[in-house]
Amino acid sequence: MKRLIKATAGLAAACACLFFATILYIQHIIPDDISLGQGEKFIVNQRFSLTLAETSNLLPKIADTHGNTFGLNVYLREQPAQAVISQGESRMVVPGGNPFGITLHTQGILVVGMTDVQQGSTLVNPAKEAGIKVGDILTHIDGQELERGCDVRMMVSDSQGEALAFTLLRGGEELELEVSPALSEFDDAYKAGIWVRDSSAGIGTMTYFDPESGMFAGLGHAVCDIDTGAIMPLGHGKIVDVNISGVNAGQSGRPGELKGSFLSHSPLGELSLNSQAGLFGELTASFLSHDPIPMARKQEAQPGPATILSTISGNKPQAFDITIEKVNHSDISPTKNMVIRVDDERLIAATGGIVQGMSGSPIIQNGKLVGAITHVFVNDPARGYGIFAENMDRQLKIIENRRLVA
Repeated sequence: MKRLIKATAGLAAACACLFFATILYIQHIIPDDISLGQGEKFIVNQRFSLTLAETSNLLPKIADTHGNTFGLNVYLREQPAQAVISQGESRMVVPGGNPFGITLHTQGILVVGMTDVQQGSTLVNPAKEAGIKVGDILTHIDGQELERGCDVRMMVSDSQGEALAFTLLRGGEELELEVSPALSEFDDAYKAGIWVRDSSAGIGTMTYFDPESGMFAGLGHAVCDIDTGAIMPLGHGKIVDVNISGVNAGQSGRPGELKGSFLSHSPLGELSLNSQAGLFGELTASFLSHDPIPMARKQEAQPGPATILSTISGNKPQAFDITIEKVNHSDISPTKNMVIRVDDERLIAATGGIVQGMSGSPIIQNGKLVGAITHVFVNDPARGYGIFAENMDRQLKIIENRRLVA
């Protein structure tokens, strides 16, 4: 009897594991949202049949009304998932591959570290004691707006130890904390015990330009603070022309990087958004040379050969051969939708594969823009991740809509 009970329990556990594995597989192969043009079909997998259970009486209009969006339940062999299907025309965009310099100034002042203040034989940290944390965004002190990191230092230094009201953002929530600066015996100055940052600079790659709106998308991932890893809140910023002068080739365990210099401080574009899906803004000077191509829908990205446009010398992009090894249609990790492998011996010889600064390099498959490079595998520089172009375009459309409302 005990053996029977154990066998039954084991079978039940195996069935439960199979059930949850099936659900995870369905979530993996079905996009959270699907964009279709008139008359187009979405094939999930040749081994599975796809049926749509109507949850909106608007469904019959999908072939007639541009831009309609429909919430649907999707069933694969009776296992449910959910997706949003919308109709839309393919966007024609100009692929990039050109490098650009980034200068970004934060909205508010980012707390990037804590440092104790020496008082006699003891160490104190007024900011930490007040509840301030690394990653907080300081916006005001005693009601005065903060624009630069030196504003924090000056107001703390001038406080004479009197309590200051720090207004900050944490996870989208506004907080006000009272900080009493401490007099440092090291330099006889009042300090709050924090390190702050108000700007960042670097090199990235243009992914595409939308000639209709004048907007651009690049990088494929956010500009993050080097110390905290937090997305830097954009106050204002610009992109400028840059020249790639060399490469530190990537090796297993040590990512490489492009080396370059800003050619001018005259902006090529103004930044509008720094988000998880990339860097976006308005192009003010044209420096792209390719003809427009269609933007692929995420379901069009398939394992197989493709090319990337990237610049590893000067400021003119070249095409390099890659293979898309895997495609993940779900939005669980929106910047890691594809696994790619560099096949082009020219690129491998020059860089070892994917290096920092190549983020945003457009991925083209079957004559369409399917995505952009985002990350390199630390232990295998010839391989890395890519983001769907549609995921980047979703963010760009948010900016376009804001402009229309304004």
